[in-house]
Amino acid sequence: MIVNTDKQIISTAKAWNLDVLSIRRDMDISGSPQRSEFRCVVECVDQSPFVLENIHSGNKDNKQAIIDRLDFLAGQGLSCVNPYIRANDGIHIIQIEGRFWQISPYVPGVPLDRPGFECDSWRGEALADFLIHLRQKSQTMPDSLRTPPFFIMDYIDSLTGLIKTREPDLFEKLAPAIAFVQGHLNPVQESLPTAFCHGDYHPLNVIWTTKGINAVIDWEFSGTKPEIYDAATLIGCMGMETPDALAGPLVMAFINDLQASGILSDQSWSALPAFMVAIRFGWLSEWLRNRDQEMIELETVYMDLLVTHADELKDVWKIS
Repeated sequence: MIVNTDKQIISTAKAWNLDVLSIRRDMDISGSPQRSEFRCVVECVDQSPFVLENIHSGNKDNKQAIIDRLDFLAGQGLSCVNPYIRANDGIHIIQIEGRFWQISPYVPGVPLDRPGFECDSWRGEALADFLIHLRQKSQTMPDSLRTPPFFIMDYIDSLTGLIKTREPDLFEKLAPAIAFVQGHLNPVQESLPTAFCHGDYHPLNVIWTTKGINAVIDWEFSGTKPEIYDAATLIGCMGMETPDALAGPLVMAFINDLQASGILSDQSWSALPAFMVAIRFGWLSEWLRNRDQEMIELETVYMDLLVTHADELKDVWKIS
């Protein structure tokens, strides 16, 4: 494990011409700590705080792609993105003694009330508003910043093939969910409209104020995906918090505002329940990697719930 001394941190920040006054280990950093090898908040002499990150060397190209997308979106006027800062030589990611670093302004926020936030219709409106503006501002994103379309059934087929070999009992439990997504998505996955998506859009990847959104973070999985992807991710995560949230004030306000905006096609809305189940396979993969048996069991139960109540949910959400 590499030890990051205060002297090293202060020296690194100088690459961005930042004069560090203190290292604020008392300040919480939003987002997954797994996205970097090390991160901390540095406070400069003008009292401006920044998040300094040492990123994984093998992830440098993806990090640069994310930086370029955020720069583009910010340049288009999309609010609630937090672009990274260029160093003195004009580049974003710098290498110091074999390690790669990036830095961004620190964005303050207030924690979510858990449980309870699922009852906040204003959060659903704010979350929908961001997706609507993301869709509008990303329309002219150049191909060089986009990714090849993501076909989720290819991913599921690969994952479940491994599960069938290594975890046959789990595969048997997953059979209804596998059949459900195959039946609903295999015929349409190549014809579903695509768009630039955040890729991991849920309330914990948002820095909140008491009245709205300060920033949307963790763009690691951003790229070209079926246009329903972000909505399906968010609603699926809400149901994982508590199943009642699937018809709760936040989700209903979110769906109502997205429907009113017209940014999603009828075909995409129809695929929503199946996509919610499909995206849960990604979470299942994470639980399997971490050998988290409790979450594996909970995920399979939740996927069964989504499959069993898919038609009821479509009625509640007023989609065909």
